[in-house]
Amino acid sequence: MINIRSNLLTIWSLLWFIVAILITFDSLAKFQYMPTITKSNITYDKRNLDNKTLLELYYNMLKPRLIEEKMLILLRQGKVSKWFSGIGQEAISVGVTMALEPNEYILPMHRNLGVFTTREIPLHRLFCQWQGKASGFTKGRDRSFHFGTQEYNLVGMISHLGPQLGVADGIALANLLKKNGKVTAVFTGEGGTSEGDFHEALNVASVWQLPVIFCIENNGYGLSTPTNEQYHCKNLADRGKGYGIESFILDGNNVIETYTKVQKLAESIRKRPRPILIEFKTFRRRGHEEASGTKYVPKELMDEWEAKDPLDNFRSYLYSKKILSPATDETYTSEIKAEIDAALISANAEPEIIPNETTELTDVYKSFDYKEFKPNNKVEDLRLIDAISKGLKQSMERHSDLVIMGQDIAEYGGVFKITEGFLEAFGKERVRNTPICESAIVETAMGLSISGIKSVVEMQFADFVTSGFNPVVNYLAKSHYRWEQQADIVVRMPCGGGVAAGPFHSQTNEAWFTKTPGLKVVYPAFPYDAKGLLATAINDPNPVLFFEHKALYRSIRQEVPTDYFTIPFGKAAQLKVGENVTIITYGAGVHWALETLEKNADISADLIDLRTLQPLDKDAIINSVKKTGRAIILQEDSLFGGIASDLSALLMEECFEYLDAPVKRVASMETPIPFIGQLEDQYMAKGKFENALRDLLAY
Repeated sequence: MINIRSNLLTIWSLLWFIVAILITFDSLAKFQYMPTITKSNITYDKRNLDNKTLLELYYNMLKPRLIEEKMLILLRQGKVSKWFSGIGQEAISVGVTMALEPNEYILPMHRNLGVFTTREIPLHRLFCQWQGKASGFTKGRDRSFHFGTQEYNLVGMISHLGPQLGVADGIALANLLKKNGKVTAVFTGEGGTSEGDFHEALNVASVWQLPVIFCIENNGYGLSTPTNEQYHCKNLADRGKGYGIESFILDGNNVIETYTKVQKLAESIRKRPRPILIEFKTFRRRGHEEASGTKYVPKELMDEWEAKDPLDNFRSYLYSKKILSPATDETYTSEIKAEIDAALISANAEPEIIPNETTELTDVYKSFDYKEFKPNNKVEDLRLIDAISKGLKQSMERHSDLVIMGQDIAEYGGVFKITEGFLEAFGKERVRNTPICESAIVETAMGLSISGIKSVVEMQFADFVTSGFNPVVNYLAKSHYRWEQQADIVVRMPCGGGVAAGPFHSQTNEAWFTKTPGLKVVYPAFPYDAKGLLATAINDPNPVLFFEHKALYRSIRQEVPTDYFTIPFGKAAQLKVGENVTIITYGAGVHWALETLEKNADISADLIDLRTLQPLDKDAIINSVKKTGRAIILQEDSLFGGIASDLSALLMEECFEYLDAPVKRVASMETPIPFIGQLEDQYMAKGKFENALRDLLAY
């Protein structure tokens, strides 16, 4: 009995010890968000803010902090793949978001969790996004904060950082055109200010006086590179002067200063549209992402900024003013933690994504309900350049908000005079000369699309698209696939050789884009096709690269219907019908093939003009080759990596048993395109085609 009693007492004592420990830990948990700083190290000026607003600012900062601390635990447990912490920077996100109206767009970065939570995105969806669940914003196709949502007027970043600044320009331009008095705010870090997109976006915003607030979170490091290796000026805000932009420096850890100043500036911009640059001084207290750590940060610097923690200091201030009580603070903490836990449970309960190939392929492009507009019987004799001009003008008339942007396209009418007279017809708001900022202008077009406005961007020469390549292939092409945002943009691409323009004005670079999922590529050879396909391109909500061969502008004529009409994408034109060989080509190659067949009347050939390269009329190609047994593919581009290579591979896979000879490719030389005529003639595929065709027929 004694032993039993003794054992029971031991067990009882042990239980009480465990309970005591649990109570202790519970107490610690309850008070871990009590003031760690008893006296605020930040000077706050309450001004005319009421207690309700002050408590809202605090609550909105507390929420992302508690979420982040939970995420760090989950990261260590392997339940979250990657995390970019914004601990210590909450005041900026919250202050800016609360200063703007809910229907005004914000373009945050990966350390701006406070933007998303202050906009009251349900935590369930956020957690699903971070865990790659179907209920997230990107259906598992992108991670963390790389998403947008029209429901909450948020446009997330891409990893290239810079493009979002130009996109903000586009949204701001849309606001200006709509005269709705709205402001757009966009975030970047001090590292992002070194990118060309930053400078282009600020320049465009300044020239056009766009209502946008550029927010630089200067947190001391770009990954591991300190600010003294990022820029050589005292303050990044100083750069605003170079663009004629008002600029301000704010204490990014002072939520009251951030909120009140941004609110005041936003009110001013709504009345007098203009861009403003704000540099927020703050500090990144965690690694670039958690795996990178912070060993490269001096301890004294970390300690200094920990003492300036925006949440702890603001809490201490509110305590000292008796605006926030321990009981209320504990209630806030418990409430947020309960919301986090419930959202995690619901997100974890969501099933894992089951891959579906059809779904993935379908979601690359926004569905396009093609509407046929049949041509009328009245025609006029037009050059290719005139057909494009008239087609563009008729689309401007049909779409009353369509905007055209490009270098020298307004008063001057463009270097090829395609938009001559447009300024007088449609006004300066819709026909916009741009600075030489290809990247920012493509991004601006994306911003217009986000705001529901179509646009056409003219690359003065297709060669210059390299300066705007990133937003074309990484923003326009991927937006619908990532978060179902259409990129309702046509990029006109004057291209091609034969005009002695040299290696920087003569390239045929369509193959750069045909391999990029999400882009459509159109390349007409005739005035009729150019007019009808351009109308379709503008109607299509997906990004379209519209190639126009410069050598054909004034050399090719055709009777074209006078009224507006459309031609569907993905339908090749069969220009000749024959039995012995299939000629597949597009652009100038069509005319080279026609000339060759006219000189060689004995050759019986199917001649297929592709017209659109993406989507591609595979059926027309395959059916023809199955009939003739021979195929020759002609392109102006150099051979390796061109579309001819893909077409050849397609035919080898689909028509091998029907072929009487190897598929033949004819292309230009494997050199840059030269300037002087005799070298250019040697370079071009045109002079090689006839012999190659004869050789194939003789096989």
